[in-house]
Amino acid sequence: MTNPLLADWQSDFQLPPFADITDADFAPAFEAAMAEGRAAYAGIATNPDGPNYANTVEAMEQADAVLDRVAGVFFNLAGADSTPAREALQRELSPKVSAYSSQIVNNRALFDRIETLWQARDTLGLDAEQDRVLMLYRRMFVRAGAALEGDAAARLTDVKSRLASLGTQFTQNLLADERGWYMPLDDLSGLPDFVISSARAAAEERGMEGHVITLSRSLIVPFLQFSKRRDLRERAYTAWTGRGANGGDTDNRAIAAEVLALRAERAKLLGYDSFADYKLETEMAGTPDAVRDLLMQVWKPARAKAMSDATKLEAMLQADGESGPLQPWDWRYYVEKLRRAEYDLDEAALKPYLSLDNMIAAAFDCAHKLFGLEFRALDVPLYHADARAWEVTRDGRHMAVFIGDYFARGSKRSGAWCSTMRSQRKLGGEVRPIVVNICNFAKGDPALLSYDDARTLFHEFGHALHQILSDVTHGFISGTSVARDFVELPSQLYEHWLEVPEVLAEHARHVETGAAMPQEMLDRLLGAQNFDQGFSTVEYVASALVDLEFHAGPPPSDPMQKQAEVLDALGMPQAIRIRHATPHFAHVFSGDGYSSGYYSYMWSEVMDADAFDAFREAGDAFDPATAAKLERFILSAGGSAEAEDLYTAFRGRMPGVDALLRGRGLAA
Repeated sequence: MTNPLLADWQSDFQLPPFADITDADFAPAFEAAMAEGRAAYAGIATNPDGPNYANTVEAMEQADAVLDRVAGVFFNLAGADSTPAREALQRELSPKVSAYSSQIVNNRALFDRIETLWQARDTLGLDAEQDRVLMLYRRMFVRAGAALEGDAAARLTDVKSRLASLGTQFTQNLLADERGWYMPLDDLSGLPDFVISSARAAAEERGMEGHVITLSRSLIVPFLQFSKRRDLRERAYTAWTGRGANGGDTDNRAIAAEVLALRAERAKLLGYDSFADYKLETEMAGTPDAVRDLLMQVWKPARAKAMSDATKLEAMLQADGESGPLQPWDWRYYVEKLRRAEYDLDEAALKPYLSLDNMIAAAFDCAHKLFGLEFRALDVPLYHADARAWEVTRDGRHMAVFIGDYFARGSKRSGAWCSTMRSQRKLGGEVRPIVVNICNFAKGDPALLSYDDARTLFHEFGHALHQILSDVTHGFISGTSVARDFVELPSQLYEHWLEVPEVLAEHARHVETGAAMPQEMLDRLLGAQNFDQGFSTVEYVASALVDLEFHAGPPPSDPMQKQAEVLDALGMPQAIRIRHATPHFAHVFSGDGYSSGYYSYMWSEVMDADAFDAFREAGDAFDPATAAKLERFILSAGGSAEAEDLYTAFRGRMPGVDALLRGRGLAA
């Protein structure tokens, strides 16, 4: 029988035939796709005709069409709906795919064709996008080791293959720890109805009676905010921050050490002083010193604000008759009390106005007002019953299929992310994307979000818009294929529209009555936007600095000791823990994407704060001219130019850190 992953997909919008795909189909599909890719690249490398743009770059652009399709399905499912079979497949396939990629970029004949084109580029009549893509292909080959020979080339291939295996193992260990831990609850004191409902749903998912707390962020954070039981808060917090460091087969500490050593070796093989020097060379920041300078500019005022807040919270703790000092599992509980005291904001009263369906509608509505997009719900087979799909159109033209998968479950890794099952391109015929947003919200009937959850939904949808509005010829530079410290600009910028009063006035409606959020509640919510920014900034910047120092010098033999040294040198507040401790720092250790690059959220925030100021200066959060410039120079442009050039084309200049500090309420 024909493997459904390899057959032509006849479904609406050429969606994957999820109902027909089994786990047994993936391995043979990958083997067939990689065999087809090897043959295509061999044909390019041995083409007797001299290299030209069409028979080399354009041919390479299309050589992995089948593999891209197969991988787009598998790796989305491996993250969002894992099974033991898929986990085993991922362990088997990741090093094979890595080795396949290494074979391509280490093919000297391919590299020679690209180098020939590069040296003659001024005579080829290339347009700006073609010239950019040629440069990126050459850079990719050089940075992947194409110029290496003999033992060095072979060793680099082995290093990259081992790193792929370790990244998979790290992720699966973390998922196992998250899936395996739960805490039955006999004492519900202090918990609002929405937490009780979510805890009951978590118990039902495990086939249990009563209520349980799991390590899903959307459940454990509100538990830490509201539970009166300090001992239970400590137990839950300890489990949450201990993921990946529990000993046994799922412990990630040795994996982290090996990953850092291999990355350092990889950089050295390629002629760089450190992995951070290698990684940051192609980013906007450019150097470790530039990253460190930005983070320290933010660290100092953030730490001062956090220490001031800690004094208030510890006084509240002692007023409750608890013995000090303030502990990390106390912070969210007393911050919630302080929020009520200072802003009269009760999250339990707020959440009914922030239903999941209403916030999806708000994100869609903003995209319509800004970019003219329309969203139509689709009734199509998907990979899980929780997933939902919409067709995205503009002026009747099909733009994309958008899939939203919003609820936490044991088969889904933690966090939130955006990915594609198919990216936009025009080469070889117009292809429109299939874009996926994954979140881990607590399931409920109806599902209610915290304001942070709603912000996460807008953030990931900002990434989705970067894919949906992509309008380039080459898939190699489409959508989010940009510098890592630029990729978070569209997502973080889109969060600002959640703060627009008219958006909340229209969409923040009570889930039972349909009544709009009272104006005085809306005013208090927007007035509290910078509340607790000392805490959130400190826990983030600490993680970013640990990531940087892991990679900016010799690899530490004991990453946990190195983490402690970095935090001690910073003067990390005792009552705040690093957002992502090393054993569960998936951004950095599940793959190379954010390694030496966790700072990029803040680098992008420097731009997003300034970019939204463009709309403020226009006097309208939905100003058509500003939105058109945003789409033209950033959202549709992909990686068609240097990130700094794209931003400058939109804004007229690059920003400083001042807008960020003002936005977080940390300016002097």
